Amino acid sequence: MSLNGALSIASRSLDLFSLGIQVSGNNIANASTPGYVRDELYTGPVPPYFSAGVLIGNGAIAVGVRQVIDRYLETRIHAANSDATSADARAQAYIQLQYSLKELGVDDLSTGLNAFIEAVQNAANQPNDPGMRSIVIQQGQRFADQVAGLRTQVEELRAGYSEQIRSLVDEANGLIEQIEALNPQIGQLEAYGIGSSQAGALRVQRLNALNRLSEIIPIRIREDASGQVEVFTGSEFLILNGTSQRLEAIVAPTVSGVAAVNVETSRTHFALGGGGGELGGAIESRDRILTDFIGQLDQFVGSVIYEFNKVHSGGEGLVGYDSVTSSFFVNDTTAALNAAGLAFSPQHGSFQLKTVNSASGAVTVFNMPIDLDGLGTDTSLEDLRAALDALDNVTAEITSDRRLKISADDGYELRFGNDTSGALAALGINTFFSGSSSDDIGLNPLIAADQRLFASGRGGGPSDNSNALELAQILDRPVEALGGVSVEQFYTNVVGTVAQAGAAEQVLADGAASFRDSLFAQREQRSGVSLDEEAIKVMSLQHNYQAAARIITAIDELLRTLLQI
Repeated sequence: MSLNGALSIASRSLDLFSLGIQVSGNNIANASTPGYVRDELYTGPVPPYFSAGVLIGNGAIAVGVRQVIDRYLETRIHAANSDATSADARAQAYIQLQYSLKELGVDDLSTGLNAFIEAVQNAANQPNDPGMRSIVIQQGQRFADQVAGLRTQVEELRAGYSEQIRSLVDEANGLIEQIEALNPQIGQLEAYGIGSSQAGALRVQRLNALNRLSEIIPIRIREDASGQVEVFTGSEFLILNGTSQRLEAIVAPTVSGVAAVNVETSRTHFALGGGGGELGGAIESRDRILTDFIGQLDQFVGSVIYEFNKVHSGGEGLVGYDSVTSSFFVNDTTAALNAAGLAFSPQHGSFQLKTVNSASGAVTVFNMPIDLDGLGTDTSLEDLRAALDALDNVTAEITSDRRLKISADDGYELRFGNDTSGALAALGINTFFSGSSSDDIGLNPLIAADQRLFASGRGGGPSDNSNALELAQILDRPVEALGGVSVEQFYTNVVGTVAQAGAAEQVLADGAASFRDSLFAQREQRSGVSLDEEAIKVMSLQHNYQAAARIITAIDELLRTLLQI
């Protein structure tokens, strides 16, 4: 090898070792940068040449700087991100729901219901005591307020998830725009770079954006030969061949009136539901976990209202009514009562209407049949009105908003009893509670204004407690609408299910997070920066640089000596 050849090899070596030191120095400087991927200098041999029939090596040259990354591992991390954030969102929903239930405190719904029933039992012991009767009304109102408070909290949670979904859509769109902008920059830099060098800093930015996007929605990526990536969610593209689409938040009112935010892609209008990721977890938390609970709460509260009202409407208070109007209206006054759109459906049976002469105390009892056996013509609201209006000392009419109004003639009052059809409770006549679900539960305003209307008896005088005794038993009776379990057992089952599902979801979230963390640990081993390794590499490159410099110095001295000869 000639001196010039040796000098050329040593010179290239200086450049190579200097570049290696720069790469390692950059790795060390970014060791604490989140998501940084270690760069590595790739080298290759310079083509050899023949001299005097001998093949002479020509040293090494830098091929390029590339990221040390496992593409398959990144794909697994993206999938693990989506699973972990989705499970965590659902687990958080159960935690918030359990907090709203307050079952470990003293202000929970079951405690409020038991306090109400206890007040009814106390009133049964002293049915003509105004104080005891007033406490029943107070505890009933307190229970209704607790139900309304719980419903409001859950609806606020649902509304909060809608706002979170909107925020996640905005963040995802920002990430898509960032990836879309980085793609051509990376492609351009790598097209004009040295050999196969990669745009490491820009790739780290894109990698971090893809990692965060995978936490929000499930994604798949595909990198082409130019270094640009295509991004998909499910079967839909987000970035493809220079074309992209965004996520759109679509506002749609729910049945309860709370605005729900749904998500779809902007071009293909593909709906994103509970398919994973933080976004999917938020949608599933709102539309399944919380919405299902509201359905169960409505079922529980509706049963409490109807079961209590069925007994109450068949009893009497200390006074009767001059006039009473049903709290529920029908959709069609000529349709059968069990098909007229009432929240609670009456059945075949009858009830008693009593007229009491205020002066003499004489009581006249009328038996009002409710024909709902499906044979012949079933009783409609209009039929019931006509039958009531035909009674002595009674006037019945249907109001403009399709409610039944019953009035007694002057000198008389109305009382009710023995309702085997549930028609009075279904229509909302002589009832204790108003409303039909957790969304509208309240107290009958007539009873709230006059404790004497609380139906503690069945016509046996002020000391009659027969109806109050039966009212106090409603928590323990099997209810057909609840699958044959009691009201109390149904709510206990609901609370237990929430607790069990929450614990199971938390275990799933913890497992998914642990698996994701293990993948990140593998990524750190493969792509992370080890300060010790990089320091050793820098020291080695420095020694090699010094050796190459000495070769150049020696060649320089030889050339000087030759020139002096």
